[in-house]
Amino acid sequence: MGALTAEHAGEALTVQRAAYVTEAQRYSAPDIPPLTETLDELRAEIEASSVLAFGAWLGPRLVGAVRGRLDGDRMEVARFVVAPDMQGRGVGRALLDAIHDAVPATVRTLWLITGADSVQNLRMYERAGYRRVADRKDSVGVAITLLEKQLGH
Repeated sequence: MGALTAEHAGEALTVQRAAYVTEAQRYSAPDIPPLTETLDELRAEIEASSVLAFGAWLGPRLVGAVRGRLDGDRMEVARFVVAPDMQGRGVGRALLDAIHDAVPATVRTLWLITGADSVQNLRMYERAGYRRVADRKDSVGVAITLLEKQLGH
């Protein structure tokens, strides 16, 4: 586990696309934002001062990543991905712990979205203290669930 930097952007995009293909297939939505994000966009976000980014490695291979997008007293947990062949091995939980451990003291609320039918994701987030707040459709018509976790620093 460690910081994800701009030099890791290509690997991060590869893992992101591999992880989100399953979601895109589940919802018959090939144009979900994580699959249309470009390498330059990903690199720029990792370099942004308002973004925390972490990666998980197995030897030299990047097997997961997560970004925290800071916005005042809120932080979005975003682009949370684990390589498909590494799912169910604790990588996702370790990434979630890493981003939680790095949350600045000024942040009071963490939030994230996941597919409304992504049962394993919902279960993991709820076990980590997130609560369902709303259901809606995203910009490409996918049913999503918004979850939040209140922090008591």
